[in-house]
Amino acid sequence: MKMIVAAAFAAGLVTTTAMAQDSAAPADAPEEAAAATHENRIDIIRPDAPELAAHGDLPIGVRTVEVTNADQIDVANTTAGGEPPRYERKLTLEIWYPAAEGTGDEGTYTTLLRDGETEVTLAGRGVRDAEPAAEGGPYPLVIISHGYPGNRFLMSHLAENLATKGYVVASIDHLESTYADQGAFGSTLVNRSLDQLFVLDEIERMNGEEGDFLSGLVDTENTGLIGYSMGGYGAVITAGGGVTETSVGYEWGAPAGTLAIHEAGSPEHGERAEDRIKAVVAFAPWGRQRGFWDAEGLKGIETPIFYVAGSADDVSGYEDGVKMLYDETVNAERYLLTFENANHNAAAPMPAPAESWTVSQKLGYAPFDHYADPVWDTVRMNNIAQHFVTAFLGKELKGDEAMGEYLDLVENAADGVTALDDEDKPTAEHTYWKGFADRTAMGLSLMHATPAAQ
Repeated sequence: MKMIVAAAFAAGLVTTTAMAQDSAAPADAPEEAAAATHENRIDIIRPDAPELAAHGDLPIGVRTVEVTNADQIDVANTTAGGEPPRYERKLTLEIWYPAAEGTGDEGTYTTLLRDGETEVTLAGRGVRDAEPAAEGGPYPLVIISHGYPGNRFLMSHLAENLATKGYVVASIDHLESTYADQGAFGSTLVNRSLDQLFVLDEIERMNGEEGDFLSGLVDTENTGLIGYSMGGYGAVITAGGGVTETSVGYEWGAPAGTLAIHEAGSPEHGERAEDRIKAVVAFAPWGRQRGFWDAEGLKGIETPIFYVAGSADDVSGYEDGVKMLYDETVNAERYLLTFENANHNAAAPMPAPAESWTVSQKLGYAPFDHYADPVWDTVRMNNIAQHFVTAFLGKELKGDEAMGEYLDLVENAADGVTALDDEDKPTAEHTYWKGFADRTAMGLSLMHATPAAQ
């Protein structure tokens, strides 16, 4: 029997040599990786990626859809006194979906960098306006909500990955919160959760509308919600986490008490409880470190939730931020995946486009910083996130109990032991993280807790 005790090896570090479990990378892999980076590919899977990061077998299509939430409070232009102005809140969605057999696996996306001006092209697998799959559905829905600022392509790597595995994925451009139209922060505070719920309703409407490309394709009763940063903030509210009375009154926050609709215990917040959402993934959710929640308000979360964080997050906080959210979400099954020494960009943003490496005259810095982490390689983090989100959503939305084996792990990967027999099969002593080759889970931890006894 071979016994290998995991060493203190940070497999995700930028300087780490890629390692495969069963074979070495092909000789031309460095050249291919360099070309992929230059092409702004969002579908890169490293040789050392964990097992479930691999794309699924389904070809995927992608379409851009405009939706309008009528008669909404215009938070950005609301002032104290009098009736707040109202407007039509227009949202752009990018929707990925399983496509007809023979569709192919190449497509491009045109988007803007963090400066809101520089146009870039991303390369991936979604085929524009492809025919939807004729059978195999309906597929669970996943809604993706970006940060402030951001846009619907910021987590496109994860959207594509999930679509190839049998999900319909709708990613939102949140009005007044994108690179192109970044507006008052108060609008994001109030509207983020409202946008997420409205998109769920719109996808359900489209699914039931004869002749729509989504007609009969989506199972909205099994919906997952993924949010990053302010998208994670919104996801925590949507999951049931009511904000504090103190945060409603912040002068720098939402104007004229407009955040009160999300306050814990308020009738408005209670009425928006959403049973169709069965699982939530929150990357670096913002707000706990600023007093937007407390332990009492977080008791309202009963939906299974998977938190993702960097231990050095100086935007959302870790000990006083994401980890505290995890600790206080006592009424839900929850997980916390931590990337040791990663900052706020842990696992969520796509790889930095090649154009982002150049200093922006508008921003005064290279937009690269908006996407990348100074310690961890972005593709490495993306692959790890793809692995765990596949397991979590597979368990919660598809009822695949086998996915639970990828979540039932020793807390600190460094404590895992690789113990293989002469045929390289795990023995009873094997405790290394399932789906990870030896040494490749280092620098990670996964906490797990079940609901508190009532």
